[in-house]
Amino acid sequence: MKEQQDDNVEQLWEQYFADRSDAAKNLLLTHYIYLVVGVVKRMMPQYQEYCDKDDLISSGILGLIDAVEKYDRSFNTKFQTYAAIRIRGEVIDYLRKQDWAPTGLRRKITSIQKTSETLETSLHRTPTDKEIADSLGMSEEEVGAALQQSQMFNVVNFEALLYEKETESVQATEQHDPYHIVENREMNRALRQVIETLPEKEKMVIVLHYYEGLTMKNIARVLGVSESRVSQIHSKTLLKMKQALGPSQS
Repeated sequence: MKEQQDDNVEQLWEQYFADRSDAAKNLLLTHYIYLVVGVVKRMMPQYQEYCDKDDLISSGILGLIDAVEKYDRSFNTKFQTYAAIRIRGEVIDYLRKQDWAPTGLRRKITSIQKTSETLETSLHRTPTDKEIADSLGMSEEEVGAALQQSQMFNVVNFEALLYEKETESVQATEQHDPYHIVENREMNRALRQVIETLPEKEKMVIVLHYYEGLTMKNIARVLGVSESRVSQIHSKTLLKMKQALGPSQS
């Protein structure tokens, strides 16, 4: 049965490559819609508290359409791999267009991030919220509130950074570019290293959220802290992981 289905899909691709007809494209889109559902399902734990699943699926379908229209066998990449990246990119693009953080908050987040980096370099450890606050002339509560508010902003920008690196990696593999292939390996190594060196509570937040799919509310119950505290920990940890991937991004 699967072999017959694979043959049918192959015939659809042959037809589409031959005439670029809407009929063949629509049949391919119908067949591969499961890729959109799969990508959105994996992303929902991060975003379900902030957006609607149907909106993400709608944006993901745009990515699938783009993937079908632009796919070329000379890419040396399976369509499913290529499409999943394009779908995820379209969803991230949709999320970035939402106004998660006003200009004033963005500036505050950037200041906190840069101050955190500077203090970590001078102290040779992760600075506390109080140390960051003292350095910026802010209250500890203000820093904590900004980190909590920046939750969605940080998540989307971190996802966008990972997407850019992932796209570069696929392009490098297609072009057999050894420099970017090595760079991607270094990115993965740096991320693993950051996660391994995180304090236990921060590591737990990352593992429970990204690997177990728990919401901030459920993680708060597991750790026995407030949901706002989990959001603060999450935001600070994403800042660290962004720093590990390269220059700071506002």
